[in-house]
Amino acid sequence: MELKTQLDWLYPELLEEAKFFENTDGLEIICIHSDNGSLFNDEIRINGKAYLFTEKREYFSDAEKKRYLKRYAKLALYKAMSDYLGQTLPWGALTGIRPVKFAYNEGKEWRKEMGEVLGVSKNKLDLVGRIIEAQKPVYKIEEGNCDFFVGIPFCSSRCLYCSFMSSEIGKSPLVDDYVDALVKEIKAAKPLIKNLRSVYVGGGTPVSLPISRLSDILNAIGEVNCEYTVEAGRPDSINEDNLKLLKERGITRICVNPQTFNDKTLEIIGRKHTAKDIYDKYELAKKYGFSVNMDLIAGLPGENFEDFKFSMDEAMRLSPDDITVHTLSLKKGSRLKELVDRLPDGEIDKMIDYSTYTAISCGYEPYYTYRQKYMAGNLENTGYAKNGRICVYNIDVMEEIADNLACGANAVSKRLFPGERIERYGAPKDILTYINKIDEIIREKNKLFG
Repeated sequence: MELKTQLDWLYPELLEEAKFFENTDGLEIICIHSDNGSLFNDEIRINGKAYLFTEKREYFSDAEKKRYLKRYAKLALYKAMSDYLGQTLPWGALTGIRPVKFAYNEGKEWRKEMGEVLGVSKNKLDLVGRIIEAQKPVYKIEEGNCDFFVGIPFCSSRCLYCSFMSSEIGKSPLVDDYVDALVKEIKAAKPLIKNLRSVYVGGGTPVSLPISRLSDILNAIGEVNCEYTVEAGRPDSINEDNLKLLKERGITRICVNPQTFNDKTLEIIGRKHTAKDIYDKYELAKKYGFSVNMDLIAGLPGENFEDFKFSMDEAMRLSPDDITVHTLSLKKGSRLKELVDRLPDGEIDKMIDYSTYTAISCGYEPYYTYRQKYMAGNLENTGYAKNGRICVYNIDVMEEIADNLACGANAVSKRLFPGERIERYGAPKDILTYINKIDEIIREKNKLFG
C-alpha cells in the first residue's frame, strides 16, 4: 500500500487509519484536503477511483480547526476504503485511544456523532453507554483532584509482547540506585498532592524487587487513606512475604495477571510460571483480603477462540473483583514486533465479544475502555468490575479528569486545568538517565504542580 497526502503532519494519522483494513497490498491512495470557512473538503483516490466528501462544522480557534480537519480527513479515508474494500470496522473512523472521553466531550449528541458520522458500530456504542453509566459514582472533575503513580521498571522476565522500558530483575545492576532515586522523587512529590484520589504502584512487576527495597518505596509513600493498588502482576513473583508486606502497608488492591490459563501459551510468551501458579497465588492473595484484578489478552500467539474461551471461563470461575481483557497489540520495542509486521485478526472479534457477554452475564459491568495503535482487529481493551469494585485510578487516567503525579522512569505526570488544557511532563525512559537526572526531574515537576 502506498499513501500520499499534501499535509505532512496528517500522514501518520491517515496511515494508522488505513492499516486497520485488510488486503491493502497494491493500493495506491491519494488524499487531498482543503477547507473553506466552515466547510471541510476531502478527495480520496484509490487506484484511480475518486471519492469526494464535504463536512460542515463551525470552529472558533486554529486548534479547533486543525482538530476537525484531522477528524474529517480520517473519516473520508475510512469511508472510501470501506467502500472500495467492502469492509467495515467496529470503531469506524475513530482511532483515538479514549473513546469514552470522546463521548463526554461531544455531550448529549455523542451517540449521533460517533454512530452516524464516524461509523462506530452499535455494539461499541452500547459499550460506551454502559461505561458512562458505570462511571457515574466516581466520575468527578474538580481542580486539585490527584492520582499518585509510582513506576517500578523491573520484571522477573520479559514477555514477548511487552514494550515497556523494563529490565529483568536478575540482570540489572541498577536496582538499588533506581530505588534510591525513586524514593527521593516520591518524598519530593508528596507535598505537591492536594486531594488524593488513588495511589497506583505499577511496573514492570513491583513485587519482583527484593522485599527490603519494595519496603523502602512503600515507606516513602507512607500512609494512604484511599484506593491503593500495587500491580503484583506475575504469579512467579508473588509470595507470602511480599503479600504480608503489602497488607501491613495498607494496600487495598493488587493485580494477579494470568494473561492466559494455557501452559503452552505461557511458555511461548515468556512467562516463567504455570497455570497452577495462577490459581495458587490468587488464593493466597484472597487470603489476605485484597481486592484482586486479573488481566487476560485476546489474540496471543497460537491461541484460537477455544483457548481464549477457556481462559475467560477460568477467570470467571475464580471471580476476581475486576478483570481487564486486552486485545493483543503490536508494540514498537517488543520482541513480537521483531517477528511480525501485522497481527492476524483471526477470531479476535469473537474473543472480545465473548468476553463482554460472559463478564456481563456473570455480574460484571464494563467501567473503562481504551485503544492502542496496531491492535489486532481494530478493537479495544476493556475493564469489567463487580458492583462497588471499580478502580478509580483507571477511570481518572483514561478519561483524564484528575491530575496525575507520576514518579519513576518513563512516568508521565499530567496537570489538569479543567475546561482549558492538560500540561504534561515525561521523565526519561532510560533507567540510568532517570537516575542521573533525578534532581532536574524533581525541579521540573515542582514547576508543573507548584
